[in-house]
Amino acid sequence: MTRPDAVPAIDTSRPHPARVYDWWLGGKDNYPVDEELARKILAADETAVRGARANRRFMHRAVRTAAQAGIRQFLDIGTGIPTQPNLHQVAQDVAPECRVVYADNDPIVLRHAEALLHGSAEGSTDYVHADVRDPETVLGAAGESLDLGRPVALSLVALTHYLGDAADGDDAHGLLKRYVDALAPGSFLILSQVTADLNPEAVGKAAALFARGGTPFYPRPLAEFARFFEGLELLGPGVIPVTGWRPEPEDVAVQAEGIVPVYAGVARKP
Repeated sequence: MTRPDAVPAIDTSRPHPARVYDWWLGGKDNYPVDEELARKILAADETAVRGARANRRFMHRAVRTAAQAGIRQFLDIGTGIPTQPNLHQVAQDVAPECRVVYADNDPIVLRHAEALLHGSAEGSTDYVHADVRDPETVLGAAGESLDLGRPVALSLVALTHYLGDAADGDDAHGLLKRYVDALAPGSFLILSQVTADLNPEAVGKAAALFARGGTPFYPRPLAEFARFFEGLELLGPGVIPVTGWRPEPEDVAVQAEGIVPVYAGVARKP
């Protein structure tokens, strides 16, 4: 499943966040323009690779937590280029009947998703080609595979820092509320977000490099990130730096390596 039907051509003339992130994760699905920006950001902010990998591990832990709590439907927006293990593999490892819909607006992500995102026989895995800023399209297409009248885990990992506030024409908090309002009680919200709180100079340089590359970037302080969870029930340990959210041994080791300027949290809709 892909929406809309007409998928634009891949633009290799400017860097794309999903492909920059892929380079940081050691992937091969990026172009010289993406690698150039990824290297510049890494030179300005040495935590970039550590943060990208910590984000990925957080997604794994959060998805397992949701699946172990009984969630059997997942909507992952801002999917990025598939990197093993993918969200559906984590969820379906807990419960093979899990249904997963991925949504992203990058054509290269779509092409790799179509080739690589194969789920379990008991569950389903689908892909929506749409922009997070268009919740009606995302939810409408996702509703073809998911029962939105039942709980869904909504994942936006490392995405909200690409969404501005009302003054920037985005209103990230209002946008997230539209998604959460459309979810059934018992649904989960899984988020992570770059912050300048923990490393302001380096994150400021990285944000400027992203902006010069054509991608506005909006690190948020703790209070602004926590606002995304208003009206929801935060799971322990609450909103916390990403490596501290229910850490496993590898995350504890990364904590010893230094700062990861990313906040994370998971909450349940009452």
